[in-house]
Amino acid sequence: MDFQHTACLGGGVIGASWAALFLASGRSVALFDPAPDVEKSVRAYIDRAWPTLTEMGLTDHGTPDAITFHPSAADAVVGAKFVQENVPERLPIKHATFAEIEPALNADAIVASSASGLMLSQMQGGWQNPDRFVLGHPFNPPHLIPLVEVLGNEKTAKGVVEKAQRFYEAVGKVTIRLHKEKNGHVANRLQAAIWREAISLVMEGVASVEDVDKAVWAGPGLRWAAMGPTMLFNLGAGEGGLRAFCDHFTDTFNGWWDDLGQIHLTPEVAERLIAGITEATNGQTPADLSAKRDALITAMQRATVGMR
Repeated sequence: MDFQHTACLGGGVIGASWAALFLASGRSVALFDPAPDVEKSVRAYIDRAWPTLTEMGLTDHGTPDAITFHPSAADAVVGAKFVQENVPERLPIKHATFAEIEPALNADAIVASSASGLMLSQMQGGWQNPDRFVLGHPFNPPHLIPLVEVLGNEKTAKGVVEKAQRFYEAVGKVTIRLHKEKNGHVANRLQAAIWREAISLVMEGVASVEDVDKAVWAGPGLRWAAMGPTMLFNLGAGEGGLRAFCDHFTDTFNGWWDDLGQIHLTPEVAERLIAGITEATNGQTPADLSAKRDALITAMQRATVGMR
């Protein structure tokens, strides 16, 4: 098995989720986080995630006990062939972490950062030699959502990005390769664009927060869970494919795009959204809603196993 021993730096929600997934795949995990109660919280997270991972058929070769906790980041990476870094998204913390672990790494180890808001080139400044460092950005929670966005650049050694992709795919992920840096990468920019228009529709009084959300999950969201928007529109014109779709809907889409809202997340906007969510949740707690979300995602994942 490639990358049999792994390390996770950071034991928050993202790091604990990664650890659970790596363990489920039959790999061992060394984890570091400076929080005093990190072992208790990470083990509790893994215990909660394990039944879901089992339901998805991902734990046949794994055990939740193959995890160790370490007093420093440098100690955690010793002997690890794949390191998933999940420390707070502040550049000085990232740089300090990389400087600490670099002397302790195996020569052939790959280090991937979960960073969503920092550029690869920014983070490379913390390395003497960043040739085995890549972006490996997941979608939260990583043990449930398959997407990982992978990026290297001219400072990345040949073949490292491909090896990182193979590792992620071996633990059940779906990878996409970014060919250049972009703030927010790909998926975050897509959801930011959708949310901007969702907020605009609320602020213009077109529909409530609950109904705009409903319009997504009961409408295009179901199709997007099956295929991406361009492929779906390719199917939208039947045998004529995307060419026929574009010929037919060019003026329509250009008109919609010209009319899309331009909005910023001000305190006033936030309060309007919060009020709408408070009404929509109808007394359900975040824990209740998270459990419902995870159950739905698990069911959808199980339904698509073997269909991709």
